[in-house]
Amino acid sequence: MNRTGQFSENADFDFEIRTVIGSASAGAAEVGEVLAAVAGIGRKDHAAWYQAWRGLADRVRTQADASADGGHPVSAAAAYLRASHYYAVAVNAASSLDRPDDLLEVFRLHRSAWDRFVDTTEVRAERVSIPYEGGALPGYLFRPAGERTTTPVLVAVNGSDGSLTSLWADCVVGALRRGYSALVFDGPGQQSMLFEHGSHFRPDWEHVLTPVYDFVSTLPGADAQRIALYGISQGGYWVPRALSFEHRYAAAVLDPGVTDVSASWKSQLPHSLLRLLENGEDEKFDRDMAIGMRFTPDTTSTWAFRARPFGTTGYAQTLRAVEEYNLESIAHQITTPLFITEPENEQFWPGQSQRLADLAPTVSALARFTAAEGADSHCEPLARALVEQRMFDWLDQQLGR
Repeated sequence: MNRTGQFSENADFDFEIRTVIGSASAGAAEVGEVLAAVAGIGRKDHAAWYQAWRGLADRVRTQADASADGGHPVSAAAAYLRASHYYAVAVNAASSLDRPDDLLEVFRLHRSAWDRFVDTTEVRAERVSIPYEGGALPGYLFRPAGERTTTPVLVAVNGSDGSLTSLWADCVVGALRRGYSALVFDGPGQQSMLFEHGSHFRPDWEHVLTPVYDFVSTLPGADAQRIALYGISQGGYWVPRALSFEHRYAAAVLDPGVTDVSASWKSQLPHSLLRLLENGEDEKFDRDMAIGMRFTPDTTSTWAFRARPFGTTGYAQTLRAVEEYNLESIAHQITTPLFITEPENEQFWPGQSQRLADLAPTVSALARFTAAEGADSHCEPLARALVEQRMFDWLDQQLGR
């Protein structure tokens, strides 16, 4: 860590490191091995960044296999979980390098390590297939220890590039500790649906979370009156979008609330480019963007990484698609109680948690997280235990537990 309190001079690298080490309390990372792996990586050295995470993941996976082969399932499960998380970071790193062969290979390594964790963990876990538009969404259902007739269920909705391993750390562990079952899955454009099936994002997630509710409500042991949602990062848009039309969920946690996804994209653009977009001059916008991208390779790789799940090509076309992810005209329709995190120094969608609370005031509880608590920044990466405490205390009250 340098004198400014950062783990890396590259803001994206720094945030990724914080997110990973913040999952250590859930067993999804080891702080020492992470910091050792990323030490000395230059701000613009994307190849070294990828190699660091890929190398760390490979090494921990080898340890996991050795423990499994030696008949030590507890050690194996712990190492498979960490390896899957490190591979997930390598997936994002490969995406920014525009190396599609590496990306698919490392994604499959990530999912293989995750599946080995599911197979070796002491937690009751099963693979599920959620019916969706003539096909299916892959998921995993985790059940708490002990015999129970019924349990509340927390359905976890990922962000734009999050892994199932990150959801384990963000909410599944906390749910299991409190006697909830938890469902994680890949929605359209997310993880396996993107990398292996060519599916893309869609703004109208009521068409995703309605069949998810239908599926979960019929599971043996699931309490259909106590099915809740957790949406992290861009999931903080997808969940309230769905709840504007689907009213059967009992409660929802948004970490944070997102009312206009395009704001995080447009905030990086100069006013001259934004004016072209506003005036419908898409050809000029694409031309000027292409010129600017020649001089900013970091921005070019980030744009390609972020745009891929939308299934678009041109710059203007991508932003037109992202602009559809907006709640301004529909959030007032939400009747489900909402717990909305509002972290200080939110870097992607500042002010939008408050905006969502303003749009749906009768159902919203705004929870502020501060730098003084060590809980600032997008999704409070270094304060996950605090987030867990506050969100589940609220959920317990909403579900009458």
